[in-house]
Amino acid sequence: MSVLEKTSSAALMELENQYGAHNYHPLPVVLSKGDGVYVWDVEGKQYYDFLSAYSAVNQGHCHPKIVGAMMRQAQTLTLTSRAFYNDQLGPYEQYLTNYFGFDKVLPMNTGAEAVETALKICRKWAYEVKGVAPQQAQIIVCEGNFHGRTTTIISFSNDENARKSFGPYTEGFIKVPYDSIEALEQALQSSANIAGFLVEPIQGEAGVYVPHEGYLAQAKALCEKYNVLFIADEVQTGIARTGKLLAVHHENVQPDILILGKALSGGVYPVSAVLANNPIMNVIKPGQHGSTFGGNPIAAAVAVAALEVVKEEHLAENAERLGKIFRQELGKYIQTSNIATIVRGKGLLNAIVINDTEESDTAWNICMALRDNGLLAKPTHGNIIRFAPPLVMNEEQLLDCVSIIIRTLKQFEA
Repeated sequence: MSVLEKTSSAALMELENQYGAHNYHPLPVVLSKGDGVYVWDVEGKQYYDFLSAYSAVNQGHCHPKIVGAMMRQAQTLTLTSRAFYNDQLGPYEQYLTNYFGFDKVLPMNTGAEAVETALKICRKWAYEVKGVAPQQAQIIVCEGNFHGRTTTIISFSNDENARKSFGPYTEGFIKVPYDSIEALEQALQSSANIAGFLVEPIQGEAGVYVPHEGYLAQAKALCEKYNVLFIADEVQTGIARTGKLLAVHHENVQPDILILGKALSGGVYPVSAVLANNPIMNVIKPGQHGSTFGGNPIAAAVAVAALEVVKEEHLAENAERLGKIFRQELGKYIQTSNIATIVRGKGLLNAIVINDTEESDTAWNICMALRDNGLLAKPTHGNIIRFAPPLVMNEEQLLDCVSIIIRTLKQFEA
């Protein structure tokens, strides 16, 4: 039997198991089609997508404007490298910097690449502008963070599954508790070599932890006080996901360095970016950082279309409104529930905490039942289920999904 004839879910999962590295543990469903808030498996069953490719598909699956931009550009010019100029990059850079209010952008491809880029810029700024002694720059990060899985990034991760057996680790990072202004200020006072503070405005992978109101604004003020760069990793929380264009906008914060990815392309192409103003970005000179694919014509055309969709379809406003409904309706149920203890989040980035240990398989089993009932979600940290549908969802669809979630949770009530 040829590969093309193996079209059943079981056969396709076996192909991945046999020929692919086992670095993921997917929910057992094989998807072959997506449109808006829906996806279909190879047998033709329809599901609500409540993960949105970890918020990469905020604009919905296969958005015609974004796909159209990609197809038109792919038929004209795909890649030049940065050895030459291309006619898409400059207009994209102008559009993006104006969109988010920065002087310059350094284009990359993936979220982890963008985080690494931001760390390099921050360190170079520390040495060449702030005056930190060579090789002494330190960057403050938060416990429970998730910024990617490169060697440097896992060096300051708390996730032993991501860290174990991948050392030696990169030095130069100080970890502080998330959502603790006191701990941040103590770290800032501890050394004159602090270059930056890298933070997720909401810790997504850790379980959608939303900091207390004022945390981000207070952290930014402390960074200004100690001449330290405030670096916002908005790869998951950005591009309207939390009910604002950026999650830091809930507290009127403008980062010194902004990291974007995922929904910057609407999920149709790998696009990421690091934005900063001239006094910071200008430390990077030719030959000091780059990427063959970073800033390629397809990425530029796709990202402009993706950002236009966010504005034209008022996706931030929709996420804000529907998120309140989601938490309100699930909150009513959870008040009398034995299986779920809390619902939390902002906009359409939410999670429920399951009343069991992180080591249990209860949350996984609930996600399997949700799949059977027509909704796809996945656990994070064992006993937490993250819910992040495409932002093009309407209220009728959302309430249908709330009904599916409650009906499924009731199957697990003691």
